[in-house]
Amino acid sequence: MAIAERGYTHWAGTLGTGRRPWRVIAGQSARLAWKRKFFKPVLFFSLLPALVFAAGVYVSERLGDFQEMLKGADKFLKINPEYFQTYYGSSFLIFMMLVIMVFSGAGLIADDLRHNALPLYFSRPLRKRDYIGGKFASLAFFLLILTLAPGILFIILKLIFSGSFALVADYPGLLFSVVGWSAFISSFFSLYTLLLSSLGRNRRFASILMLAVYFVSDIFFGIFNSIFHEPSFSLLSIQMNIRQASAAALGAKPPLDVPGVYSILILAAIMAVAVLVLRIKIRGAEVIR
Repeated sequence: MAIAERGYTHWAGTLGTGRRPWRVIAGQSARLAWKRKFFKPVLFFSLLPALVFAAGVYVSERLGDFQEMLKGADKFLKINPEYFQTYYGSSFLIFMMLVIMVFSGAGLIADDLRHNALPLYFSRPLRKRDYIGGKFASLAFFLLILTLAPGILFIILKLIFSGSFALVADYPGLLFSVVGWSAFISSFFSLYTLLLSSLGRNRRFASILMLAVYFVSDIFFGIFNSIFHEPSFSLLSIQMNIRQASAAALGAKPPLDVPGVYSILILAAIMAVAVLVLRIKIRGAEVIR
């Protein structure tokens, strides 16, 4: 009886690449974050300031109805760049953005390194920038919910309640400032998260590192500022850099007497370092054709 040998035949086809392969990674990462325990309550809790500020827009057009309740609040309820800076530069919002990143992004790369999943990713027609871009997009999506969506909502509500385009006429660049700052701060926190997530193979280690860097930078600023009474030491603090940069981007008065452009440059430098480290850390395996 003849025995036929069966072997493997080399595939001679063309390996194609999808137009946007990063979307699959982004969607899956966002879904996993949404299913994570306590994530939804934390996200909804983070939106409470946006609801308060949205109510403030309404009250600003009805000050006569709330005159007794809001004595002395006329200045705060004036809808201008300072109002937006109060929202974007609040310590609560900045911290909650960090917490959202801890919940949704601490393990994005650390878990892949822990389970040696990178060869599986790059055994497919996936480029390094698609992998990083997908992880980045999933984080930026949640951050834009806290930044871009409320900012545009405030502007729309003001136009509706006032019944005029006075806000746009008085501050023609406000909408572009809101969009630009939302994109910038969302990019910063997304890259900050991916950078620290790529430095280890443990989700908890990445979470602790994200919080530690944030708080230690604040502690250093507090120590040096209390000794030397020099506001330029605010450049050591991530939180203060964000507050200073947001004021510069929105055209509002900065919290400290330090040019906001310095803070923007520092945050941009951290983002550049994050991109460089990620490109080094995420080495894709060659696809066999």
